[in-house]
Amino acid sequence: MDDKRLVRVSKYLARHLRHDPGRIGVTLDPQGWVHVDVLLRAAAAHGFPITEAELVEVVARNDKKRYALENGRIRANQGHTVQVDLDLPAVEPPPVLYHGTVARSLPGIRAEGLRPMSRHHAHLSPDRETATRVGARRGRPVVLTVDAAAMHAAGHVFRLSANGVWLADAVPPSFIGFPPEG
Repeated sequence: MDDKRLVRVSKYLARHLRHDPGRIGVTLDPQGWVHVDVLLRAAAAHGFPITEAELVEVVARNDKKRYALENGRIRANQGHTVQVDLDLPAVEPPPVLYHGTVARSLPGIRAEGLRPMSRHHAHLSPDRETATRVGARRGRPVVLTVDAAAMHAAGHVFRLSANGVWLADAVPPSFIGFPPEG
């Protein structure tokens, strides 16, 4: 499949596995899974046919490992706005995690910290490079550091998604390292 089709299918999956499964008549189970055949039939019925081979290729080639295939089912690994329980255990984080954003978001983050917004968790990256790529999706990236060790010691819970994204309910401003202003 060419890269343009790959991106279109991936975006279609993100919309319907993370945000709006009901739009195509799909119901996710409590952990976010749906049977592949159900998803493929629904996509075709709503004017976006996807082959099983394309689905497998999108899952395998997605650079962020957004999706998981298991036992004939598929789900998004994280980033849901619909209610799901990914059943991720609490784990001890590395000492420092990172968050990619843009300068226009800094005043709100300085005031309120990192909040999940429409998602279930605040998303954190394991390295500066990944955070830079995340921030660059919305403009010139700004990378914040998160004192995950101190947060964990203070009782905050971290979870690690299947694709390596660290999840926290929120990150208070006191645990965030900001770049110098100006």
